[in-house]
Amino acid sequence: MAHDPIPFDVFSTMCPSREVLEHVTSRWGVLTLAVLSTEPARFGELRRSIDGISEKMLSQTLKALEADGLVDRRVQSTLPPHVDYALTPSGQQVAEGVRTLIVSLYGVMPDVMRARETA
Repeated sequence: MAHDPIPFDVFSTMCPSREVLEHVTSRWGVLTLAVLSTEPARFGELRRSIDGISEKMLSQTLKALEADGLVDRRVQSTLPPHVDYALTPSGQQVAEGVRTLIVSLYGVMPDVMRARETA
């Protein structure tokens, strides 16, 4: 039996997409997705790439994005073992939107800076 797709409405408090949107658009979620959009990275590499993030916040962000199916955690069977984080196909799709937002922001920053000077 075919089922109609579930309609998602981020403006509804009951919609599960709202929680995912919060994970993606949090300060650390956006930056984590942007870093991982170029290539997989280890925890330490992510921490060095995202200035100001604590180990605790990075860990929480990665766990939330992994639970949402946007980030894949891969344990490498090396000695010593290490963990790589990579975007899933869904994560790649979301990260593309994040990168577009970042590039758009860079494009308007001169106007933002002028507006701040006159405010």
